[in-house]
Amino acid sequence: MAMAPTSDAAAQGTQHIDAPDLRAFVFGLFFVFGGITSLNDVIIPKLKDLFTLNYGQALLVQSAFFAAYFLFSLPAAAVVRRAGYLRTAALGLVLMTAGCLLFIPASSSGTFGVFLFALFVLAAGITVVQVVANPLISLLGPPATAPSRLTFAQAFNSLGTTIFPFVGSILILGGLARIDPATLSGPALDAYRTAETQTVVHTYLGLAAALLVVAVVVWSRRGRLKETHDRTGSIFHALTLLAGPRFAIGALCIFLYVGAEVAIGSLIVSYLEQGDVMGLDPLAAGKHVPLYWGGALIGRFVGSAVLRLVSPGKVLACAAIGAIALIGLSSNIEGAASGYALLAVGLMNSVMFPTIFALASEGLGPRAAEGSGIIATAIVGGAAIPPLTGMLADASSLRFAMLLPALCYVVIALYGTVARRLATR
Repeated sequence: MAMAPTSDAAAQGTQHIDAPDLRAFVFGLFFVFGGITSLNDVIIPKLKDLFTLNYGQALLVQSAFFAAYFLFSLPAAAVVRRAGYLRTAALGLVLMTAGCLLFIPASSSGTFGVFLFALFVLAAGITVVQVVANPLISLLGPPATAPSRLTFAQAFNSLGTTIFPFVGSILILGGLARIDPATLSGPALDAYRTAETQTVVHTYLGLAAALLVVAVVVWSRRGRLKETHDRTGSIFHALTLLAGPRFAIGALCIFLYVGAEVAIGSLIVSYLEQGDVMGLDPLAAGKHVPLYWGGALIGRFVGSAVLRLVSPGKVLACAAIGAIALIGLSSNIEGAASGYALLAVGLMNSVMFPTIFALASEGLGPRAAEGSGIIATAIVGGAAIPPLTGMLADASSLRFAMLLPALCYVVIALYGTVARRLATR
């Protein structure tokens, strides 16, 4: 996820340094929080089955997860202003570790709400890390190549979202639907839910151990950067950035993009299970999820080169139009082609976040951390649009529900067309 360059690296809040090792750590952060976020696509069908939920209820997983962006992004930006990028990143990693550990009491309770709370805490940590990573990666290299470097960093995010769902499908969905929970009640149902969610617990305990190690490494490098941040005003001072039309509409597009991307990713397993699409079982459908995120991985490596040659607005508009076309195709044909068309939307998504971020945040200077906080707050679209898409699916069909993500991409295409003509202040 990206931050646009300025003509003066120091003006962005940190002296420019050439630190390949530190850059590698930040790439690692993108990998980790991208991968953990994409695991929601695997957890949703698991919890939907165990707690006999409809689509709207199951997608509350994304609401709990992405609500953290709304609540913690601006406070995280304030912490960056006071403590610096790397100390704040270490704090976020510790919070992520705590969220992973909360899956233990969630499993013991056998209660859907406790799982939602664990995901909320985990997402709070991811929010903090993301607020740090977005502007920091743009500062760890020459300003002139920041857009390309930021898109390249997003490729590591996509690498995580490609690998984690595949492994998670094997670990979490492998034993799905051996028993129909609807046939159980009382203590038998509680015991079944506790036993079945142990696969989720073991997965997140492994992540907790890895995150703690990364937190220690990042903390050991906390003094590497000499930072100067704009510390004037309150925590809500960042909201004054919304007076700039390009930034304000860009933040709206982040809201819509994340909502559309997450809504599609959350429903892919169920979409591919449909008889008129691929008719797959949950495990086989789950193994197709990496194709969605893998498209974003390929697109970001390619996009980092394309953005050196083509203006960001044109790239964004073309990608959004491509997404609309693929959704329309998928919704109106049957068979495997329908499933693969929807999976291919991931390729179109690839450049959207970093490109919107770059267009919206251009020229923020020492207010870079504040801008990152607002953009991260806009990621709350992942909490709002997926449940609405699920409600549409409950009321009609999964195919019809794809209309909502398509409408989100329409707005993004328009922004790509006019962004450069909008005032930054």
